[in-house]
Amino acid sequence: MMISLGTAIFEAAGSAPEEAKTIITRLAGANLRGHDSHGVIRIPRYVQWAADGIQVPNQKLKVLSDQPGLAIVDGQYGFGQTIGEQAVDIGIAKARQQGVAMVALRNSGHIGRIGDWAERAADAGLVSVHMVNVRGSLLVAPFGGISRRSSTNPFCIGAPVAGQPHLVLDFATSLVAEGKALVALKGGKPLPGGAIVDGDGTITSDPRPLYGPSGDSIYPDPSQGPGALRSFGDHKGFGMNFMMEIMAGALTGSGTAGKLDEPERRRFCNGMLSIYIDLQALDGTPREMSDSFASEVLDYVAFVKSATPTEPGGEVLIPGEPERRLMAERTQSGLPLARQAWEDILTTAKAKGVEPQSHVH
Repeated sequence: MMISLGTAIFEAAGSAPEEAKTIITRLAGANLRGHDSHGVIRIPRYVQWAADGIQVPNQKLKVLSDQPGLAIVDGQYGFGQTIGEQAVDIGIAKARQQGVAMVALRNSGHIGRIGDWAERAADAGLVSVHMVNVRGSLLVAPFGGISRRSSTNPFCIGAPVAGQPHLVLDFATSLVAEGKALVALKGGKPLPGGAIVDGDGTITSDPRPLYGPSGDSIYPDPSQGPGALRSFGDHKGFGMNFMMEIMAGALTGSGTAGKLDEPERRRFCNGMLSIYIDLQALDGTPREMSDSFASEVLDYVAFVKSATPTEPGGEVLIPGEPERRLMAERTQSGLPLARQAWEDILTTAKAKGVEPQSHVH
């Protein structure tokens, strides 16, 4: 039902059928993997952004610079679920030709779960690194501060392992993604302690200070509250968050979150700097390198997982493992949604002239 309903909603919001299905499939895929913050809860927000011109349906990448190992591309504010695919495919093609490639993406609409792009590269046999910032999105306070100066700025690494599931590390450099605060606000999973700093410096897990008076609306605006998200790991997480602005914002040409004395907030978009490495281009013959890499990785995975767990009967998990297990579970049981989140999706559908009951199968 969700794929059919979501496709109809995004078509009604202006996307072509193929794009509409891609958007909802990737949103639902985030839910399946346990990343509810980047899942279907974003449908009302995406539809509103399309109506406001913040994200533009049916956009194609504009290539600004095309060199053998480097491409600079402009997403033209298109939906990130399709713009991201186009950018990654350029990186894959270049890495296969040159051994290593870098793609600097600017002006993308919300680019979704970054792990999608690492998985797409890994499907093609490539290791990849992705650094992301969010221009015009002031959500995160710097270490030692209260005022918002950056966004959630994800970092992601993916690696294929022959015959085994991909290794994918994907995390926001804030303690939680803004979408997780939205999930908590709508009655879903609560935030961990210390995720928010209120306007008076109080550390809390209450998401309401992030949204202020807009928190009761169908489309809560995280720019309206007196509080801010906090970076993970105190000064270390803040350092990573800061460098995502430099690498994905300044270096790509997309722009950082903001600067002093601007008359208005910058237009929202994602910048992403991605590096792609073809294992077959590294030292040794292609087959030797691929086998050696996989063997070394699998040996290390076994070594790490052999660690004594902190709790009796517990288990040490590696990057990507929790997502794979949850995906298997949710594929069978369906997507868990808080009542308010589901009602917001239904309200959005009806506002676009989509009758939800016609998409029940």
